[in-house]
Amino acid sequence: MAHIHLQDGTLPFAWAAFWWALALLLLALCLVRLRRRPLEPGRVTLAAFCTATVFALAQVEIPILGGVHLSLMPLSGILLGPLLGSIVALIANIFSAAVGHGGWSVIGANVLVNATELGTAWAVFRFTAGRVGSVFVRGAGATFLALFAGTLVMIGIVTVSGIQGVALGAEAVAAGLVVLGAVNMAVGAVEAIVTGYLLAYLARVRPDILGERPVARPE
Repeated sequence: MAHIHLQDGTLPFAWAAFWWALALLLLALCLVRLRRRPLEPGRVTLAAFCTATVFALAQVEIPILGGVHLSLMPLSGILLGPLLGSIVALIANIFSAAVGHGGWSVIGANVLVNATELGTAWAVFRFTAGRVGSVFVRGAGATFLALFAGTLVMIGIVTVSGIQGVALGAEAVAAGLVVLGAVNMAVGAVEAIVTGYLLAYLARVRPDILGERPVARPE
């Protein structure tokens, strides 16, 4: 999962406020779209489950280059769609900031990164429906591409914003972020496999959650 773990005061205030403003605009658009169609109780329950799962996994860090972790954020996008998924991302990031997993000022930037992952995963998974027969391949591919897109957005945000109190130039900061991004993508490959298996299982037992037809079983 691409996640900006920087604490408050690391990003310049103007840039932190800018990313917050973009995130709030995006969330407002999501809420407007969601209000047009009442949410089913089952989707609300699923959103709550995804929020709890994303938050819990974010606290389990692999001690590599400051800590990386799985998130299942792309899975949330596939299950919930980018609109409801973005609300999940906001709540999960607020909870994470409350326990010191990243600062409050970078929540806006992280919501934008997560929204990229949510939207990419949902779009790729839906686009491949009927074109790729294996749900595992669709899910794994959508997850990996989503995490790659999120990593690019994360690198772009931090590079453009700059880091206060660091003497390194933008190019040096970007180079360091590329290394971190490569590590993230290695972990992302693992998350892609996990997500692919989870989606394949859901396609067999609860295809309605995915909006898929039941998988035919041999007689």
